[in-house]
Amino acid sequence: MLLFIIRRLFFAIVLLIAVSVFTYFLFALLPTDPAALSCGIHCKPETIAANRIRLGYDKSIFEQYWLFLKGIFVGRDYGIGTAAFTCPAPSLGYSFNQHACVTSLIGETFPVTAYLSIGAFILWMMIGIGVGAIAALNKGKWQDRLATAFASVGVSLPTFYFGLLALFSIVIWFQILPFPSYESPLDNFPAFITAMILPWLVLAIISAASYTRLTRNGMLEAMNEDFVRLGVAKGLRLRVILRRYVMRQALIPIVTIAGLDFAGLLGGAIITESVFSLPGMGRMSIRAVVDSDLPVLVGTTMIAAVFIVLANVIVDIAYGFLDPRVRVS
Repeated sequence: MLLFIIRRLFFAIVLLIAVSVFTYFLFALLPTDPAALSCGIHCKPETIAANRIRLGYDKSIFEQYWLFLKGIFVGRDYGIGTAAFTCPAPSLGYSFNQHACVTSLIGETFPVTAYLSIGAFILWMMIGIGVGAIAALNKGKWQDRLATAFASVGVSLPTFYFGLLALFSIVIWFQILPFPSYESPLDNFPAFITAMILPWLVLAIISAASYTRLTRNGMLEAMNEDFVRLGVAKGLRLRVILRRYVMRQALIPIVTIAGLDFAGLLGGAIITESVFSLPGMGRMSIRAVVDSDLPVLVGTTMIAAVFIVLANVIVDIAYGFLDPRVRVS
């Protein structure tokens, strides 16, 4: 098992390096001049040239990438003389629009995205697996039909539409909750819960729909296997069969999708953060697109890639525990 984990970690590092090369060169080759964007419309040519030197855009694209990669480990210096400043490691660049290191901007917005992702993930796993298990155990009954309807509606609804519908109905029309206004849980925990409960529910219900289908289909398939019939014939309790055998097999496809979905959310729940005005990474990414803030785009894309690659590694390792045949292959 240890060799299996080491092999997966090695391939993850190689993949991250490849992603960093592709991401950096893709954004660097866009037909824009970050130095010109850093000082407005009425910038003089000499100011643009000075900014190009200050931000390191006077070097070749390969030198720029090497400095970017080096900055992740040792930090990066910008400017010369009295105008010099440093972005400490891990440095993902400098935002010329917001006049701040990209790592600092991500550090400010990432907790919001993390709170949103973790809360929504817990809710949608509980709802999806719970409703799917009830549907599988009551195949053909009203519980099964209700769960199928829930899954069909949830999969069909776009996130932005359901978010706006929830916002208008629960906040504006019925005034059950106040308009979401983010507060740090360390400063005001009740206000934090009040602001996050609606985004959590919107993401959880939309995502739980597909997990309901996966859980139901996986459990029904597992319950038709020969080993389950053998367990019933030997007189094992239904609870034991479901917990040790049926759920273990049904969880294999769920683990794959859950890991990638959670990593995608950590990379930035763009739509949900925009609908509910949450100051997270997703909202910052949209602002970077509008402002052509290339360093922020590169930084947020790299963070999203890191989480997706790490999620794949964790999923592979979890596969190894759930199905020992994966370790052999």
